[in-house]
Formats: sequence, C-alpha cells, structure tokens
Amino acid sequence: MTLIDHEHHDSENYGTGTGLSRVDSQTVIATLQERLSALNDLHLTLKHVHWNVVGPNFISVHEMLDPQVALVRGYADELAERISTLGGSPDGTPDAIEKDRSWDNYELRRAPAQKHLAALDAVYAGIIASHRAAIDVTGPIDPVTQDIVITQTAELEKFQWFIHAHLARDAE
Repeated sequence: MTLIDHEHHDSENYGTGTGLSRVDSQTVIATLQERLSALNDLHLTLKHVHWNVVGPNFISVHEMLDPQVALVRGYADELAERISTLGGSPDGTPDAIEKDRSWDNYELRRAPAQKHLAALDAVYAGIIASHRAAIDVTGPIDPVTQDIVITQTAELEKFQWFIHAHLARDAE
C-alpha cells in the first residue's frame, strides 16, 4: 500500500504534510490570500468605526465592535497560518489589501451609529458572500480549509445579525 498517490502529488509540495498537489495548494492559497486581505481590511474598518461612531447609541456600538475586531484579527491569523501550512507566504501588507481589493473603500468618517451600522451591514454582506464563494472553491480541494472558512463564516453571519438587531425598528 502506497501512502502517497504520486499521480495527484508533486515534489514541490513535499514536506507540507497536507497531501495536496502543488496546483491544488496554489488554488487554495490564492483563495485564502484574498480572504486574508479582506479580513485585514475588515478589522481595520471595524476599528475605524469604533473610533468614529457618535450619537445616542455610541457606547453600545463602540463596545460591540471590540470583540468583533479581536475575532476578525484572529481569523486573519488563522488564514495566514493555513497559507503557510500549504507552502505559501501570506501577505499581510497594506499593498496586499489594496491589490486584492474587490470591494469599495469605507467612506464614512465621524458619523452617527445608525449610519455606520448601515454601512457595516453592507461590508459584512460582501465579506460573507466572498467567504461563501471561498467555501465553494476550497470544498472539493481541501475540506480542512473549507471547515476553517465555514466556521469563520458562521461567526461573521452572527456579527451581521448583531448589526441587524441594532438597525431594526422597535419590535411590535
């Protein structure tokens, strides 16, 4: 019995321990790099909102965002480490965020909580949609990476729910 299926593996990926071919690893790495850049952008955006939110709901929004920042930073770290595990070199620089950006820049500065929350709702919608696309890409190739992205997506969806709850009109 052979432990390595040489038809689906190549020597360039030898030693990473993932069992993925070089081509599959590169596909997953590229997908994760875009997600890494998006998450780095998201945690900076969340901190920006944290500093610039004003109005009657200031403290509740201000305090809601710090745990999100911490978790999103952790998600970025998790993806960067997965990229390294797959034999890649994660790029967490501002240039990478700019190069990988397929989303609009966050334009609000100092503004009322409701305006920031509405803008963050759109940011989360884009992040979640892109994470779901990454789930589709990684699933057939690497279920381990897919599981990581699925877990992150569930939490990002929960964060968006928090925002929706703040935006909701009074319940009947």
